Order: sequence, then C-alpha cells, then structure tokens
Amino acid sequence: MVSPENPAVRPLAFRVRCNTTLIGAKCANQEIAMSATAFSSVKLPAHLVEQARQAAQPMRRSVASQIEYWATLGQIVEHTGLSVQEARSAIEQYEAAAARTAALAAPTSVDALTARLLAAQTRGTLAQRVREVVQENQAKAATSVA
Repeated sequence: MVSPENPAVRPLAFRVRCNTTLIGAKCANQEIAMSATAFSSVKLPAHLVEQARQAAQPMRRSVASQIEYWATLGQIVEHTGLSVQEARSAIEQYEAAAARTAALAAPTSVDALTARLLAAQTRGTLAQRVREVVQENQAKAATSVA
C-alpha cells in the first residue's frame, strides 16, 4: 500500500526533510508534498530581478512569471533566426533607452530632488499630478472591489 508513513512505498510526490529544530532529543521529520512540476532555483543579478519586478507590475505578473515570459521570448527570437549581432544591438538599444529614462526619472541627490519638487510646486504641476495619482488609485481600488 502506498503510504507517506511507510518509506519503502512512499510515492515520488513526497520527500522527507529533517528539520534541525530539536524536539527533546529527536529531529522532527516532515513530509512535504511536491508538485508535479519540477522547479529549479537560479541566482539572478539583483538589477535583472528589479527590472522584472517593474515590468511585471503593470501586467499583474509575478517576478518569476515575468522572467519566464522573457525566457520564452528569448527562445522565440532564437528560433526565428535573429543573428547574435542583431540581438546584441537590440538589447543595447533597449538598455540605453532604459538608462536614459532612469537618469531622467531619478534625481542624483537630495538637493536635485528638492529642486524638482519645488519647481513642480511653483508651476502647479505637483498638485495636479497628486490629484491624478489619487484618482488613478481610486479607480484601481473601485475595479478591484467590483
């Protein structure tokens, strides 16, 4: 009979893990049901994970789903016959555009940020942008409740 209690007949969907927490003098064994899909852990550069987080948010994807999506796109691009030079050029253009956007969006110092805020306040655009963001958030909240 297949049973998680009997190690000789334990199905492949179960794995035994020994917790290092001692209870008395014994180590507690814990059964963990494994999903049918196998997953592997991969270390990725922090900036790539942050880019995935930013790209995933508007699409309502998880970071892992975004990276899977990019990997799928990469496979498709490879199978279409895009040359290495063409792919490298496209990536460099994308990264250059992203760097320009980040440079424009993020002030380099507290003084620069303060100057931008004061200038926006003087022009009246700060208050207008705050109103727009509040309205956008209220609309998002209303659609998520409905």
